[in-house]
Amino acid sequence: MLADSSKLNIGNTAFMLVCSALVMLMTPGLAFFYGGLVTKKNVLTVMIQNFASLCWTTILWFCIGYSMCFGPTWHGMIGDPTYFAFLKGVSLNTIYTGNNSGIPLGLHFVYQMMFAIIAPALITGAFANRVNFSAYLLFLTAWLIFVYFPFVHMVWSPNGLFSRMGVLDFAGGIVVHTTAGFAALASVIFVGRRCDSTDVPHNVPLMALGAGLLWFGWFGFNAGSEVGVDWVTVSSFVNTQLGAAFAGVAWLVLEWANVRRPNFVGLMTGAVAGLAAITPAAGYVSFGIASVIGFSAGLVCYYAVAIKKVFGWDDALDVWGVHGVGGVLGAILLGVFAAKSWNLHGAAGLLSGGTRFFLWQCIAVVASAAWAFVFSYAALWLINCVTSVRVDEETEKLGLDAGLLGEAAYSEDR
Repeated sequence: MLADSSKLNIGNTAFMLVCSALVMLMTPGLAFFYGGLVTKKNVLTVMIQNFASLCWTTILWFCIGYSMCFGPTWHGMIGDPTYFAFLKGVSLNTIYTGNNSGIPLGLHFVYQMMFAIIAPALITGAFANRVNFSAYLLFLTAWLIFVYFPFVHMVWSPNGLFSRMGVLDFAGGIVVHTTAGFAALASVIFVGRRCDSTDVPHNVPLMALGAGLLWFGWFGFNAGSEVGVDWVTVSSFVNTQLGAAFAGVAWLVLEWANVRRPNFVGLMTGAVAGLAAITPAAGYVSFGIASVIGFSAGLVCYYAVAIKKVFGWDDALDVWGVHGVGGVLGAILLGVFAAKSWNLHGAAGLLSGGTRFFLWQCIAVVASAAWAFVFSYAALWLINCVTSVRVDEETEKLGLDAGLLGEAAYSEDR
């Protein structure tokens, strides 16, 4: 860190302020996306879970989260929770020195905070319609401290374990999507099936609004991860659009062929899968490879959702199949296709002779998925010993909006 305002890069600072706002918008977008997909008697419950993360994660990030992620390392596993606690020692003039971007450290703090907010919010779609709000808050806290913060440190901090091994994750395919996706799978297995698991969205236009906000915000999510404006920023921006578009069309065509008609929800779901898959690779691969990753995500994630149904996993909004599998796929394909000819600060993938890099990518993916799954299941078991994780059958049938919140999303239901 530097305490010299003359080092401030005004252009990068302005860009990162916009990107921070874009990533913040993704959490309300996710609330609309999930809200449109659930039944109308559970809209507010899934929304409050997302907005609660927006508030509570901010507080936790301010107290210890940023420090645990980017403070001095403890054996490459986690940062010192006291180093940046409550942003002590950080002034208006303190400069973030990573990437030589010349932005205020407070701006890096708030940009990364937006990632921390949306990561656990993704999980809520898996156990929609059947989890107590108090249990969710306990899970949210434990998951951030023991899953998200350590993997941010290990992958994104210069002294982190996986960072030192050369693992790359441009904007969160491992850190955000893999961890959230496999935590979602653990929660689905622990909580069990819904009383009524009819997968009929109650409001497709609301879902579309949410998907549009997510897609829009994702440009800040990916392009902003360069932490400044350069050629890689442009590359990651373009790759974000290509990944989403190719995945959306692949999903649309595949589902059209299977059910004999186009499906709007499928198109949007495929696009989100493509966004998750391109996220880890956005700044490290060419435009052509981004298209391949997006197309692959549309196909692989579509069949992952089909596999979920075969195993009887009641992942209500396909968090594992879209985000978990999408994040894993993108991180591994990065290990295959990365090329220093495209980004000198990247790596040589398997096709360029980078066997070691590919192996470490796979190790990081497996480690993040396994730990997120095991810890999430164990945390839910422990929380259930304190307070019931799942609502009772009567509340579930009534709807969690009325049963837990005493509210209704629509006036005719009041």
